[in-house]
Amino acid sequence: MSDHDDPKYQPGEPLAPGDAPPGAIISPDTHRKNRIPPGQARTRKWPVLHYGSVPQITLEDWRLEVGGLVETPLSFTWEEFRALPRVQVFSDFHCVTRWSRLGNVWEGVSTREILGRAGVKPEARFALPLGYDNGWTTNLPLEYFTAEDALFADTHDGEPISADHGGPVRLIIPQLYAWKSAKWVKAVELVAEDRPGLWEQGGYHDRGDPWVQNDLHDDGERFRMG
Repeated sequence: MSDHDDPKYQPGEPLAPGDAPPGAIISPDTHRKNRIPPGQARTRKWPVLHYGSVPQITLEDWRLEVGGLVETPLSFTWEEFRALPRVQVFSDFHCVTRWSRLGNVWEGVSTREILGRAGVKPEARFALPLGYDNGWTTNLPLEYFTAEDALFADTHDGEPISADHGGPVRLIIPQLYAWKSAKWVKAVELVAEDRPGLWEQGGYHDRGDPWVQNDLHDDGERFRMG
């Protein structure tokens, strides 16, 4: 299949915030004059990158668990998740393997919606997403996990997110590198102390800000996320 036959191929200039669907949440980084962080290059495609194999998840078996430092631990089935209030988010997407895909439209359920139902205990400071892929984890400060543009997404550019890209549901944290946007998300645990995830345990930056920590490119091929 040629690039132009790829449904995710962007043939022209990237969408600007003014092109976002009415009512969509606009990620703040899309307002930058230069939307491509240092060391990155724009891709017109949406490359598929992951570490290991793609987990086989049926919608009947899929669950999203929320626990740790919350007032009420929660578990959502696919039907329950899809019945929650939904949002659209317009954002850019930066992979640590040096590419950026600009002007994405995500749809799903806001992380704020989920945590609002669970109730966050005052001592919670970090979120630890867990993936269906062999217990994969990452870590991020709670302020990024609860940013207005953060969501559990099941749709990208108007289409269900494929398994290769982390479907049926993946986390999207637009203001951090894409490996923080956990594919195949299964659960989130809130904790008081930072607990490095899989790649962070290997020495990668806990924050993963593409505008600051671009030195992560030195060993970027080891990252699972794209």
